[in-house]
Amino acid sequence: MDDLLSEKEQIDQIRTWWSEYGGYVIGGLGLGIAILVGFNYYESSKLEAQLEGSSLYETLTGHVVAGQLEEAEAVADDLALNYADTTYAAQAKLALARLYMDKNRDQDAADVLREVVDGDADEAVRHVARTRLARVLQYQGNAQGVVDLLDGEESAAFAATWSELLGDAYRELGRIEDAQAAYQAALLDPMAQMTVDQQLLQWKVLDLPEVEVAREAAPLEEPAGEDAVEVPEDEGSE
Repeated sequence: MDDLLSEKEQIDQIRTWWSEYGGYVIGGLGLGIAILVGFNYYESSKLEAQLEGSSLYETLTGHVVAGQLEEAEAVADDLALNYADTTYAAQAKLALARLYMDKNRDQDAADVLREVVDGDADEAVRHVARTRLARVLQYQGNAQGVVDLLDGEESAAFAATWSELLGDAYRELGRIEDAQAAYQAALLDPMAQMTVDQQLLQWKVLDLPEVEVAREAAPLEEPAGEDAVEVPEDEGSE
């Protein structure tokens, strides 16, 4: 503000400015406080939900270890219904799928894993579910299902594992060249040493049947024109 203005003029200008813009200032402060309070409440609620979800998940794992299927299903349903925004909802389904397999209910395991794969869980969790679902489909003898599930999927951490599973599926489908390519991709993957059994993979490659290339024999062509060889007719005796 201009230093040459008198103190009274300065006060008058401040009063004028405040009368015009004071309401906006107060409203802005109020809005800022409301946003801050709302954000803190949201974060607090989110943290509380995570803690409650963690506690429920711990209870679920106890039921899984004890083989208590009905109790595990009830806790998993609670997590899916009331704690869907936490990481524990999807992880509960992974644990439940394991228990289903222990109970020889492979289709139930496949169904719950499919829910995770098609859901909006963290990408890493969905990749774990995809891998386990592929193994369940392999166990069921559904080789084409494995191909449909894994073909075209990309993940540096899971690439070698998925390539091996694809190789197994291709072999079952009789696609030997594709199987060989998938096994080789698994062996050459930088993460292979940490994610797959390389010795077993090499045995799988060696155990592949040889690819038979069907070759049709070319039909023999009779010579024509100048190359034709005339066969003399037998001369009769006079």
